[in-house]
Amino acid sequence: MEKGKIFVRERVSIGEGAKKPRFVVVGVAGTDLKIFAKHIRRMEIEQIAQTIDADLIILEAGKGEENIEDED
Repeated sequence: MEKGKIFVRERVSIGEGAKKPRFVVVGVAGTDLKIFAKHIRRMEIEQIAQTIDADLIILEAGKGEENIEDED
């Protein structure tokens, strides 16, 4: 059986040292995990991933890049 995966990314509006949760869960695959918090600290999400034996995948947020739309 494949391990579950938890996908998270850093929040855009939070900087270093803000003392606020910096991550948001984007999605979960291969597990019945339900998360009720809007924002979560990295240590908390790491503990959850370790407890349920899931891989934690931190997505690149694309800081400073503009959204590019495809023109067809």
